[in-house]
This record gives sequence, structure tokens and C-alpha cells, in this order.
Amino acid sequence: MKRTLVAVTATLALLALPAPAQAQPPAPVRGADVSSLAKSEAHGGVYRDASGRRGDALRIMRDAGVNHVRLKVWVNPADGYNDKAHVVAVAKRAKALGMKLLVDFHYSDSWADPGKQNKPAAWAALPYDQLKQAVYDHTFDVLNTLRRQGATADLVQIGNELNGGLLWPDGQWDAWPGMAGLLNAGYDAVKAVSRHTKVVIHLADGGDNGLYRWWFDNAATHGIRYDVIGLSYYPYWHGTLEAFQYNLNDVATRYGKPVVVAETGYPFTTADKDGWANLVYAAEPYPGYPATPQGQAAFLAKMYEIVRAVPNGLGLGLFYWEATWTGVPGNGWDPADPSSGNAWENQALFDYADRALTGLRTLGAGR
Repeated sequence: MKRTLVAVTATLALLALPAPAQAQPPAPVRGADVSSLAKSEAHGGVYRDASGRRGDALRIMRDAGVNHVRLKVWVNPADGYNDKAHVVAVAKRAKALGMKLLVDFHYSDSWADPGKQNKPAAWAALPYDQLKQAVYDHTFDVLNTLRRQGATADLVQIGNELNGGLLWPDGQWDAWPGMAGLLNAGYDAVKAVSRHTKVVIHLADGGDNGLYRWWFDNAATHGIRYDVIGLSYYPYWHGTLEAFQYNLNDVATRYGKPVVVAETGYPFTTADKDGWANLVYAAEPYPGYPATPQGQAAFLAKMYEIVRAVPNGLGLGLFYWEATWTGVPGNGWDPADPSSGNAWENQALFDYADRALTGLRTLGAGR
């Protein structure tokens, strides 16, 4: 027997058979934005795993492999959600499950994005120096409360989709010194709470390399401080996958910073659930990826392929935007209008029977 084993070993050595390929580790960040979750639950939202068992949405996602949550913060929202108290409550739940946390400061009472960066009503009349102090104080207050509750943020966005700046007009795109002062006030507040927390600067239009070079070149000129570059990329709005991959690779190498997809999404159906027209309703919103559960999952797998190929290991992973924003009456898009609906439920990661979709497993797999 011994001679047989030696002979087999020698034969394998002569054949020079390659060692079995080692599976690559999953992306470090496998995240979901769950900003609407607290309001959904308050209005009766239900979540089930893929087998149909009802459970806590965060636990279902954690069990699927999701390891980060993203929560937006508004200053004084009309409906009371996405404020400090609700963010802290959901963050504590996530941390108790062993998940990490990205806090997304909008510095507004409602949505802030490339088309609008409105000041909170309470800050509207503040002179610049007081506005900068308000950014610091608000950022410090939310993050320090989280830290004291055992839910220290791991990542923090200073602003949301900052293509044109923030807190217009003081931090507008054509007022770079003002923008830099506001962003650095937020940065300083983050580091005052926890020097280990990473600061993310986040833009939309992830396929637009010209935008990113213009923005981050100006950021360097004006001394804007940050640790990570965040990108939104929705393939039906932000250019081809090839353009996105080129931009992602370019900004990572040009600025020497890790990159993370702060927002992405894809529909699993063309159907509507709540009677409020869906934002994306085409049968194939991006070529090769139908609006089906399988198409949604395939898109996420492609996103991971792109992120994991970023040079020098600088691709951290991605956050799926509003994974739990299902079609629950009362949980609409407008915090000031209880009758508003949800145009996103066909892009959630739970189907119209409240079951976790295949895409959730793909998100959690990280590859």
C-alpha cells in the first residue's frame, strides 16, 4: 500500500497538475441601505426569508451574508423618520447582529441629491460661519449618540450625491472654498467622535469620468479631506457598465483612495404593487439584464465582478439602495405627504409576497 501511494504521488508530480484554485474572499462591504425600514415596520411591513418564514429584515439580510447597513439622516423631517432617534434605533439592531454601519448625512430636512441640496429650515438664515458650526454640531451629535449607544459608525458620508456641492448656495459647486469648509467641518466632527471611522465623499453618475476628475481635482486643490470615494451607479441612468468600470478604476488609481458603490439597484419585475408609478418599468432596463429576479441577481454579480477587479484591492464593495422599501401603504417617498407612494418597490430585495429574492443571496455572497 505504501509503495502504491508513493507511486501515485510521484505520478502527480510528473504531470505537474495545478493545485486546486482557491476561492477568492468575498468583497469586504456587502451592504444594504435600509433607511425606510423603521417606517415600513411602523406601517405594518412584513419580511420573510426565501422559505417564507416571517422574521426581522435585518436578521434575514445578515443570514444571507449582508454585513453592512446604510442609514440616511435628515435634520428635521416632516414625518419624524430618518432623524437621529430612528437612526440610532435601527443602528443598534444592526450592530447587535454583528453588522457594520454607514451613516449618510443629507444635511437637509428631506432628500438631497444632484438636483437639490436644500438647507434644513433651522439653518436657512445662518451666516456661513454659523452654518459650518451647525454642520459640525449636528454631525458630532448624531455620531456621538451612536457611539454612546454602542453603535459607532464604521463609515460616514459627509453629504449625499455631492455633484453640485451641498447646503446651497454656501457650499455650491461654484463656491469651492465654502464647500470645502463645510465638508471639512463634517470630517472633523467624525474624527472627533472616532478616529477609526472612515469618511466617504459620495457623488452620483458613476459612469461620468469627467465629472469625477473635475470634482476630485478641485477637492485636492481646496484641501477637502476624506478617506473613501463613494459612487452611485444605476445602469439605466448612469451610462454603460464599461464606462462605470473605467471610472471606478481611474478614480481609485488617480486619487489613491478605496472606492465603494454607495448606491445601486435593479428591478426584479415590471409590475407595480402600490398604485404609484414605478421609476423604472422597462422589461429590460439594461441590455442583457431583464427585470426578473434572475436579472436582478445577475446584475449584482456583475457589479461585484467590476468592484473586485479594481486595481490594488481598492474596491471595497457595494450598498444596495433601499433593499427593504417594499410597497407598504403609508411608507411613501414624500415625508410631508402621507398619501405619497413608493416608486421603488419593484427594485427592493423582497418580492410582492414579502419573500427575500435571489438577489439578496447574491448581495450577501459578495461575488
